[in-house]
Amino acid sequence: MIFIETREDLTPAIPFELVKATARAALRQQDAPAEADLTIVLTDDAQLHELNLQWMGIDAPTDVLSFPSEETDPETGFRYLGDILISTPRAALQAAALGHRPEDEAQLLVVHGILHLLGHDHAEPAEKARMWAAQTEILQKLGLENLKIQE
Repeated sequence: MIFIETREDLTPAIPFELVKATARAALRQQDAPAEADLTIVLTDDAQLHELNLQWMGIDAPTDVLSFPSEETDPETGFRYLGDILISTPRAALQAAALGHRPEDEAQLLVVHGILHLLGHDHAEPAEKARMWAAQTEILQKLGLENLKIQE
């Protein structure tokens, strides 16, 4: 199950169904277990700044953070993949700078976050090439093949 959390005052508002559909597409493309759970938190720069400093040692806001998990829900037996946090205001700024819709940028960030939960990384060139190839394939399936991506 995909859980979505957000604040009511957050702008822009990203449709929950779009977020869930994007996450499902990424999970399918990566052959993730069907019986898996994850949480996506749509939040702001302040929260991502705080978490980026706490967990990554980077004193700056960011667009997306992923926190993988290997836990299993004792009631359902489903694997908990982890949490993804997305700054929707930052997504909107990046979308404007690159000339696309905030919803498109949010979809990119969901895909990127899912890939991190599933073990992808972009710290090394070979890892980055694999992750970017998977990301591109998912975006193409979502009809976002022409989306400009800020690296």
